[in-house]
Amino acid sequence: MKITAAVKEIRFRNDSNGWTVISCTDSENKSFTAVGVMPSINAGEQAALDGTWVEHPVYGEQFKVDSYHNILPKGRQAVLSYLSSGFIKGVRETTAKQIVDTFGEDTFDIIRNSPEKLTQINGIGAKKAKLIHDSYLEKYFMQDIVIGMQDLGLSISMAMKLYKLYGQECVQKVRENPYQLIDDVENVGFRTADSIAREAGYEYESEFRISAGIKYTLSLARQEGNTYLPKEVLLDVTSRNVLNISSDRIESVLEAMIVSSKLRELIVDDTICIFLPYMHYQESECAVLLSSIARTVDVLPLFDLDEAINRLEKRKGIRLAPLQTEAIKRSCSDGVLVITGGPGTGKTTILSFIIEIMDQLGLEIELAAPTGRAAKRMSDATGREARTLHRLLEYSFQNNEFNRNDEYPLETDVIIIDEMSMIDIPLFNALLRAMAEGTRLIMVGDVDQLPSVGPGNVLHDIVSANYVPVIRLDQIYRQAGRSMIVTNAHRINHGEMPILNSLESDFMFYECGNSDIALQSVLNLCYDQMLMGRGSDVQVLSPMKNDKLGVHNLNYNLQNVLNPADQDKEELRFGDIVFREGDRVMQIKNNYDIAWKRNTYGKKEEEGEGVFNGDIGTILSINNTLKCITIIFDDERVVDYNFNQLEEIELAYCISIHKSQGSEFPCVVLPLMNGPIMLMTRNILYTAVTRARSNVFILGSSRCVENMIGNTRERRRYSALAFFLKELNKEIR
Repeated sequence: MKITAAVKEIRFRNDSNGWTVISCTDSENKSFTAVGVMPSINAGEQAALDGTWVEHPVYGEQFKVDSYHNILPKGRQAVLSYLSSGFIKGVRETTAKQIVDTFGEDTFDIIRNSPEKLTQINGIGAKKAKLIHDSYLEKYFMQDIVIGMQDLGLSISMAMKLYKLYGQECVQKVRENPYQLIDDVENVGFRTADSIAREAGYEYESEFRISAGIKYTLSLARQEGNTYLPKEVLLDVTSRNVLNISSDRIESVLEAMIVSSKLRELIVDDTICIFLPYMHYQESECAVLLSSIARTVDVLPLFDLDEAINRLEKRKGIRLAPLQTEAIKRSCSDGVLVITGGPGTGKTTILSFIIEIMDQLGLEIELAAPTGRAAKRMSDATGREARTLHRLLEYSFQNNEFNRNDEYPLETDVIIIDEMSMIDIPLFNALLRAMAEGTRLIMVGDVDQLPSVGPGNVLHDIVSANYVPVIRLDQIYRQAGRSMIVTNAHRINHGEMPILNSLESDFMFYECGNSDIALQSVLNLCYDQMLMGRGSDVQVLSPMKNDKLGVHNLNYNLQNVLNPADQDKEELRFGDIVFREGDRVMQIKNNYDIAWKRNTYGKKEEEGEGVFNGDIGTILSINNTLKCITIIFDDERVVDYNFNQLEEIELAYCISIHKSQGSEFPCVVLPLMNGPIMLMTRNILYTAVTRARSNVFILGSSRCVENMIGNTRERRRYSALAFFLKELNKEIR
C-alpha cells in the first residue's frame, strides 16, 4: 500500500540502524504513525511510503514502512518550511527566508549544483555555502543510495549497513561484486547476493557463482557449530539447497578451490572432509598447542601433597572421594587437566582445594569463564576474582582481536577455566596462543551440557581423544543427593524419567492439557511468585524462540502480567520491543567500555567498566528527554545506556536454554509441550534443569518430557579437534 505523507515530527530515531518512528498526516490531513528504517526522512518533508497497516499491542494502529522515497517540496512556502526545519547545517529560519527570497523555486537546484551563488546572500561566505551544500548532498546521497539499493532488491536496513561499510560508492561496489557481501556483511544470505548477481548478468553456472556458493555452505555450517563438512555432504547441500545445479559441476570447481588453497581437504576417520582455511588452521593449531602445554610443563616441586590434602580436609570438614583426591594430585603433576561431571559431583570442592594448594606453593592463578555470569558464579564459589576470557585476553573492539597472544602472553603459573562446554574453537585457540611456556591449564565443565554456540566441540573432543588426563566425576555427594534437582538431572542424563511426583520436593511437575493451559500456568506461577516477593528469583526458560511457548511470546505475555503499562511508568518502543521501567532485561553482547557504578552501602562507591553477554538486570528509569535508560544489574552495578545502545539488551522474563548456559538461577520455570525435534532433546532438558539452584517447575506434558529424554539425536556436529589430538598421539608414540 502506498501513502503520500507529510512528516510532522521525528518521535524516535536510532542513528546506528536508521529505525525511525514518525508522526505524519496523509493527503486527507489524517494523522497517523509510521515506523520503519527511514534514515533520510526529516520533519517538514513529504515522503512516499510503501508498506502495510499493522496493529501494535501497545501503540495501536501503525503504518509499517517497507520502502520509501523523499519528495522535494514545491512552491515557495513549502520550500521555505522545508529549509526552516533545521536539518540542513548552516540554515535556520532567517537564513532560509533569505535563500528562498533570492532563488525561489530554484533553491534546491542552486544548493545542489551552484552553491557558490549562495554567497550573494548577506552572511553566507564561501565556507558556509560549502557547509550547506555538503549537508544537503549528504542527505541526498543517502536518499539516492536507498533508492539504488531498493532497485537491487535490498532492504533499507541493509542499505544502511552497506553505506556504513562501503561509503558513498556502495551501490557501484555491490553491482561490481555482489558475492563479496557474503564475506563482508554479517547475515547476508547467498540468495540476496545471487539475486543481485543475476541483475548484473552473472551466468548461472559461472565458476564465480559456484565458488561463492561452496564457501557460503561452509559458512552456514560454521554458524551451526561445524568446523568442516564431509565432501559428500558439502556437495549435496550446495547442490540442493544453495546453487540448484548438478553436484558434478560443483565438484569440478571444488577441486580447483582445493588446488588453489582456497579450501582445505583432509581425510578424517576415513571420510574426505572440506574446511575453510582458517577453521582448519585454528583447530589443528589448538591440538598442537594443547599438546605442547601438556608435554612441557614441569611437575611441581616435591612436597607432601597427601599431608596438605589431609590438613585441608580437616579444616573444611570434608572427606574427599578417591577421584577428587586424584584430580587434585593430577593438577600438580600434569600440564593439562580436565575435570568434568554433572551437578553435585564436587567440582567446586576440588577447585577450592587446588587453589589453596597452589597458593601454598606461591603460584599465580588466573580464573576465567566464557561469560560474565559464569565468571561471577566462579568468583562466588571460590572467593577469588574470575574474569571473562575476553577480559583475560584483553579483547580490543577497535581491532577485533585479542591483545594477549604468543608475542604478549599471559604472565601466570596456572589458568583455571570453568564452563568449558561453552568455549568454541576460535576462543580456545586465542587462549592457547596466549599461554606462556610453563603455564598449567585446568579445564572444568560438564561434557554432557549443550556444546558451544560457536564452531567446534572443544570439551567433548578433548575428553573423547583420551590425550590429556580427564577426571570424570559421577558420584553425587551426600548434601547434593538430598536435592531432587540433582537427582533428576542425573536421571535425565542417564536416559531415565525424572521423579515427577515427589511430595515437598524442589522439583515440581504440573501436567497441562495444551499450550494455552501451559502458557496461562506459567503466567499464574510467575505472578504468584512475584506476590510472595520472589519475582526476581524466577527465570523462565524455553527451548525455542518462536511458537506460543517460545521466548518471544512468553516475554510479551510475562511483561503484560508482571509489569503492565502504567501512566506512572515511562516506556520506550525500540523496534518490536517495548521497554518499560521495571522490566527484566538481559545484555546480549559483551561491552567492555560501558561505565558502571555500584553503591556498596556505607562503603566507598565503586566504579568500573564492562557489561557482559548474559548479564541480567532491571530497568530503573527511562528518560525520553535525555534519551537514556538506566539499568541496575543483579550484582548492583548501575549502568546508563543511550538509546543508540538498545540493540545490546532484550527482555529477559524468559530466555532461551542456550542463552542460560553458564548461569544459575534460584528458580527455573520450564514450559514443555512440543516443539521442533532438534530442540526437544535430552541435553537441552538436562541443561535447563541444571540451571536451577533451589526450585524447578516443569509445566506441560509428561509425554513431552519422556520424548525429550529419548531424543538423543542432536544434530551431528562436525569437529576435528579429537582427530588432530589422536594423530599427534600417534606421532609421539
